[in-house]
Amino acid sequence: MNQQRRRQMAENYLVIWVDGNINMANEHCQNTLTQLCGVVNEVNQCTTAEKCIETLQENSEKTSFVISSGALGQHLVPEIHGMPKLDGIYIFCGNKQRHQEWAKNWSKIKGVHTSIKYICEKLAVAIKQCDQDQVTVSIIDINEGDASENLNQLEPSFMHTQIFKEILLDMDHGRQAIKDLVKFCQEKYQGNRKELKFIQEFERTYQSTLVIWWYTRQCFTNKMLNRTL
Repeated sequence: MNQQRRRQMAENYLVIWVDGNINMANEHCQNTLTQLCGVVNEVNQCTTAEKCIETLQENSEKTSFVISSGALGQHLVPEIHGMPKLDGIYIFCGNKQRHQEWAKNWSKIKGVHTSIKYICEKLAVAIKQCDQDQVTVSIIDINEGDASENLNQLEPSFMHTQIFKEILLDMDHGRQAIKDLVKFCQEKYQGNRKELKFIQEFERTYQSTLVIWWYTRQCFTNKMLNRTL
């Protein structure tokens, strides 16, 4: 198992790039991966449709996104389209007109593109929505007759909300705690230059008055906190 698979995921979703021509010795592939890693921390690379299907099945509980070449996508999409946690498929190809014809028959295909830039833009919007959807707070009416039952129902969401509030607003974080958090995040986002810049900025500038700003910012803080809720 490679280093990417060994690292615990810091985010709530799975992103797979599947293309029979993936070769990290190729500058074009390096550039594609760099741009994708500007949106997500980990990109699972597959060179066959079978490996993509296997990866999706192994992570069936995660919301997933697939970026596929047109050649593989034409055969892969019918096999994976019905997977309930598959949120979106993006076709990355050299001939847009050729692949748009068959792609229009599949609702989870969010676009056919010849530029990774546009896929990254759409993927960023989808992932932001994914993060927002997974942060929920339930308000439950507690009546005298069924107070015990409702309290049991309330407990998980209430506890998550209270813990989150304490982390953001109530805890007095010393410099050592900040250093420990920075070290942890640097390990999680190793190789992700965009997020590492945010982490360096966090280490230099963080103070308690900025905690909400850091949580709502679209970077590692938002992604990792959403995963804990």
